[in-house]
Amino acid sequence: MRKERMVGARLPEALMADLEKVEKVEQTDRATTLRKLLHRALRDWKLEHYSGEYAQGRITLAKAAEEAGVSLWEMLDSVRQRRIPAQYSLEDLDHDLAVILRRVGKRT
Repeated sequence: MRKERMVGARLPEALMADLEKVEKVEQTDRATTLRKLLHRALRDWKLEHYSGEYAQGRITLAKAAEEAGVSLWEMLDSVRQRRIPAQYSLEDLDHDLAVILRRVGKRT
C-alpha cells in the first residue's frame, strides 16, 4: 500500500514560472520539485512555529525540537537566530541541580 496521497492546487502564473525555473535548474520533474520545496517550507514553518511556542513558555525546548522533527541542537540554533531568550528560571536550575546531586550521591 502506498503511503502517499495525491494533492492538487491552482497556482498563479508567476509562481508557476518560478517553479519551472527551479525544475530546469534542478533538472527534476514537477512532482519531485514540489515535494522538495514543500518539505523545506514545512520544516521552516515548524521551526518558526515551535520556536514561538517555546518563546511563549508553552513547551520546553526539547518538546519544541521533537514536534519540529529536528535535533535539540537544531532547535537551539533556531531559537538563537530568532533571538528568543532562554526559558529557564532559577527554580529550573535549582531543580536540575538537585536531580544531579541525587544522582551523583547514588553513585558514591
